[in-house]
Amino acid sequence: QGHLVASGGGSVQAGGSLRLSCAATGYTNRSHCLGWFRQAPGKEREGVAAIDSDGSSRYADFAKGRFTISADNAKNTLYLQMNSLESEDTAVYYCAARLGYYCSAPWGPKTFGYWGQGTQVTVSS
Repeated sequence: QGHLVASGGGSVQAGGSLRLSCAATGYTNRSHCLGWFRQAPGKEREGVAAIDSDGSSRYADFAKGRFTISADNAKNTLYLQMNSLESEDTAVYYCAARLGYYCSAPWGPKTFGYWGQGTQVTVSS
């Protein structure tokens, strides 16, 4: 059983940037689809971005052009670079993994079986 440990959250003003990291021990991007999800208060958990074993990435519409997902296989670490943050991005962000080389649709939270603890991102306007 592996572990997923997310970090890098914090408080930032609107327009700012944050980079989230996820130490994915036991879940390598070589054999797992890795993803970032978020959950805002009172809302359902939603997908943010996912990355295939070949590095291909998929994004939710709200993340396109602002967020970038990447994976460092040598370090077994997943990243989420978030730019131009908005107050609507305030949420707890989670990293997750599922078996398979590709993050084929659907890649919603119910399709991922392995989860790390969340990291809080707060964007103030």
